[in-house]
Amino acid sequence: MEAPSTAIRLNPFKGCEGPDGAPVPWSPYGRILQERPNFTLDPLLHAGCYYVQDSSAMYPGHIFRKHLSEFGPGVRVLDLCAAPGGKTTDLAASLREALGDKFQLISNEVMKARAGVLRDNVARWGDPNVQVTSADPAVFGQRMPSCFDIIVADVPCSGEGMFRKDPKAVADWSPELVEMCAARQRRILADVWPALREGGILVYSTCTYEEAENDGNLAWAAETLGGEIFAPEDEFPQYGVRLTAHGNLLKAGEVPGEGQWVGALRKTAHQNAGPEATVCSATAAARGLTQKTSANGTSAPGLKSAAFSVVPGVMKIEEFDRVLAIGYRPEYPVVELSLQDALRYLHRDALRLPEGTPQGLIIVAYHGHPLGLAKNLGSRCNNLLPKGRRILMDV
Repeated sequence: MEAPSTAIRLNPFKGCEGPDGAPVPWSPYGRILQERPNFTLDPLLHAGCYYVQDSSAMYPGHIFRKHLSEFGPGVRVLDLCAAPGGKTTDLAASLREALGDKFQLISNEVMKARAGVLRDNVARWGDPNVQVTSADPAVFGQRMPSCFDIIVADVPCSGEGMFRKDPKAVADWSPELVEMCAARQRRILADVWPALREGGILVYSTCTYEEAENDGNLAWAAETLGGEIFAPEDEFPQYGVRLTAHGNLLKAGEVPGEGQWVGALRKTAHQNAGPEATVCSATAAARGLTQKTSANGTSAPGLKSAAFSVVPGVMKIEEFDRVLAIGYRPEYPVVELSLQDALRYLHRDALRLPEGTPQGLIIVAYHGHPLGLAKNLGSRCNNLLPKGRRILMDV
């Protein structure tokens, strides 16, 4: 079997080319690279100019785009199991290209540690219409009935599609794991189902080949929860994409990337909003999730689009993220860094600024793309990169 391939997906709204590669057939901004560079040492990655994502993992985005055309401005989307952020950033780019800023995308990850990684990746990508939350799927079903037009659920699975690149996935696999994963996936779908409006679309995906977790569970959702499965299309047979009963299967060794299965259905069931329903908007949702889940310890960190005040001497992470946002108009002087100085900044080292750099807050950039904020004190410069985002590799 061939070695795993390496692919990236460009951020079309940051005007950066990124590494060269062959086109991914089902992704307008995907590229398959001939070899894997050291991404950690490329400041453009940290500036959100591109995202490293397996080419097969871009297929759910293709299915999403096929159905997005049904919806107009104001569409509400939930990426339910979103960490580390590949599918969220793909959805965000597709939504912005189709609708400008007339959309709402909530990117959710129930595991707190993984939610932190998701938040950082969404912040680097820089779309201000994306809100990051950390809540159990049931919270959406209970608090936000009929809220979303599209839900994308790339659910936890038995991981057969990762065997080529993850020895642990091989060691962990068992028939019992498949059975457990299939049951957990049904619970996730049942819990979040009320949050999808009647006529809305579920894009369901896994990285396994098991029928019970793929076609079987989509059929279960249609029959038990109330939906109509979309017949899959045989679009890319020349690239190894297979048809299954209810979806498309990409198998490692047959396609350029790793394993992935994707199917979709339309919700036909109807339910009334319950007494705990919240106002259905991204801002209200994140606020409501924060308030209503804090009692049991589940938090909802958010990447917000509004302006933020900065207390002198105190740098809020939201203010730092704001300068990375698409369409941000610099409010502070922009200082261009060399490659070595950009890496020093990302390593959270002291900076050597050009003579004449204004004192106070500045934006440091590489090839014109903001990396973040620093504070020039004249005699020295404080590096304001959040500690959790510093690169650990020697530079």
